Amino acid sequence: MRAAFLIAILLVFGGFAPSAGQDASGAEIAADVAAVAADDYLVGVGDVLEITVLTHEDLSRSATVQTNGAISLPLLGEVEVAGLGVAGIKDKLAALLEKDFLFNPQVEVRVREYRSQFVTVIGEVGKPGRKALRGRTRVVDILVESGGFTERASGEVMLARSDGAFADGSTLLRFRLGGTVMTPEEQLYLEIVLRGGDILTASPKYYVIVEGEVNRPNRYGLDRELTVMGAVSLAGGLTRFGSNDVKVVRVDPATGERQILDVDLKAIRKGKKPDPRLQPNDVVSVPRRLF
Repeated sequence: MRAAFLIAILLVFGGFAPSAGQDASGAEIAADVAAVAADDYLVGVGDVLEITVLTHEDLSRSATVQTNGAISLPLLGEVEVAGLGVAGIKDKLAALLEKDFLFNPQVEVRVREYRSQFVTVIGEVGKPGRKALRGRTRVVDILVESGGFTERASGEVMLARSDGAFADGSTLLRFRLGGTVMTPEEQLYLEIVLRGGDILTASPKYYVIVEGEVNRPNRYGLDRELTVMGAVSLAGGLTRFGSNDVKVVRVDPATGERQILDVDLKAIRKGKKPDPRLQPNDVVSVPRRLF
């Protein structure tokens, strides 16, 4: 499959193979793809069209879509084309020519230069920035054009759209791409067709620190399911001197305000208290217990 080949290139460029995981069911993903897959590229202001009328070279030419959404052609004058796909423009020109000038005209239309629609790619990709849509452009096409993920990428991708075109009516679709062997859900996400104005964000990796009386104090990668108990487990569990009364130090990124959460591991193990989910840059501190 072409998508599999392209994502392999994507991963090679980025040198990254995160763990797999999706936020939606396969049916929801398929609905999101179907909501946009039928969309062809819609011509807009600034695009340059190549118009060919077979056997009538005098009527064939390149035409730029003007600010009023129209192109100017011999015999027809100004014809509004903005918001139409290539097939729609072809049918419209053929009908206008046949109405007053030619018998059964054969018209061909292609977009020679794409200048009207762009998506923005930000975050952990090799070449972020504004990218022109060139026909039916998919998520995988733009990710490859952007140079793939950097080593700092988490694999989580967010697609923001202003018109609420996703299956649940939301304007934000969040998904995660896996390693070299893709799941069917990941392949569907990569096939989503982008629209002008979309914003594609490759999120960075986030970390938490586990320190103190654990067997492997260190910095650990954070996924959105990691809890305090899970972080302690990643760090090899408590040492023989480790206390069950753990503290989580959290700093609000917006205000810089420091917050300390007291967490009782023993109560969590007994099911008496919930296991708090960690946030980026949290510090899990395990003190030495008092004898």
